[in-house]
Amino acid sequence: MSDKVEKTGKMKQILIIGAGRVSGFLVQYLAGYSKEKNWKLIVADQLKEAADKVIAGLPNCEALQLNVFRKKLTEKAVSKVDLVISLLPPRYHFLVYEHCLKYRCSFLTASYEAEDPTKLNREAKEKGILLLNEMGLNPGLDHCSAMRVIHRLKSEGHRVVSFESFTGSLPAPESDDNPWHYRFSWNPRNVVLSGQDVTVKFLQKGQRKYIPYHKVFRRTEKICIPGYCDYEAYANRDSLRYIPIYGLEEAETVFRGTIRGRGFCRAWDVFVQLGATDDSFIMELSKGAIHRDFINAFLMYHPTDSVELKFMHYMGLDPDSEVMEKLDWLGIFEKTPIGLDTGTPAQILEHILKKKWSMKPQDLDLVVMWHQFEFEDKNTREIRTLHSYLVVKREEGGPPAISKTVGLPLGIAARLYLDGEIKVHGCVLPTIKEIYNPVLNELEKYGIRFIEQEKNEGSKKNS
Repeated sequence: MSDKVEKTGKMKQILIIGAGRVSGFLVQYLAGYSKEKNWKLIVADQLKEAADKVIAGLPNCEALQLNVFRKKLTEKAVSKVDLVISLLPPRYHFLVYEHCLKYRCSFLTASYEAEDPTKLNREAKEKGILLLNEMGLNPGLDHCSAMRVIHRLKSEGHRVVSFESFTGSLPAPESDDNPWHYRFSWNPRNVVLSGQDVTVKFLQKGQRKYIPYHKVFRRTEKICIPGYCDYEAYANRDSLRYIPIYGLEEAETVFRGTIRGRGFCRAWDVFVQLGATDDSFIMELSKGAIHRDFINAFLMYHPTDSVELKFMHYMGLDPDSEVMEKLDWLGIFEKTPIGLDTGTPAQILEHILKKKWSMKPQDLDLVVMWHQFEFEDKNTREIRTLHSYLVVKREEGGPPAISKTVGLPLGIAARLYLDGEIKVHGCVLPTIKEIYNPVLNELEKYGIRFIEQEKNEGSKKNS
């Protein structure tokens, strides 16, 4: 543990960078311990008003305006604290890492770990600090819940031959009022760019499989969550990297995916094929451009055919298809002003989608996670199937489910570290018992509990 955390009698300071939509419950959780533990929380954001809003009415909290691109100011902020929790996009973490290493300050985030953390791992161990990545919902809670089952099955002598994992953030049934069965409950930009950042890779029946971006939303799985409707899921990022991390070298299938409502992927694929999710070039639209102009910019010229007719011909769609119903609901063919004259296609599409997909204050969101484990029984050598699933729904007047399930694992891990219960150093994921057991145990106090069901026997037990 770093020297800062070992000191006693001194107020420990936690710097939380980012005051976006998932920060609320994290700050509330840590602030709830601040008097008892003698902690001070500094919530920093580029917009100080956002930080002020997050800490309103909470004890031992301070708002700070901070732009992480201003190196000296960021260094000054990090130098004074014992722990940094970053809610920044992953591409900006390096702007904070260097200061954490310099001042022996541990670092937690919900973001994916760097592809090659070798150097960071070595430096963090030398400095005696923790760099805990992937400690949110997905990634994060998926690791914790999966590893507890995998480790248990192995300890009982079974051999895990297949692992599939799927997570989604969706409208709760009470707020599911549109044909897409979707609203933005987290960063809209990440949704629009989903599938582009990392080549989709997974293992299926012993064979390595790869899906190029333009095919990701065409290859879907059907997911059934007990008590809820059927969902669909598309492959997510690089599942192969988790084979050694999870200790699944003997497995024949390892697949991770993202859950959406039925029919979403086929309709979203239209935007992918059109080029509307491209983030690599700037479009220049005429001043006052309307939604129709954006769609028409990707279509061939015709002196008489309407945008709708050209679009349906180009995409091979029928006028009365479910896909067209979804697109009509979004208003992409309307004469509504876009509100942007320039931007990448992805930025413009995001701007259009936010008009219909933004969560309203009264909307209830739903987080669902579903794992499937197939394992060879050590005694019978039969292949048995175990399902483990989680459903978290926002309660009336409560925090959004996405804020709760991303922020709470981070908050619990931060408390455990500051209390000296997490002693490991270096670049770490929540795949070790020292982290996942106490995190999962405390999550149950907040109603975040996985249910296990063996497929063949139909038996259930709490995990």
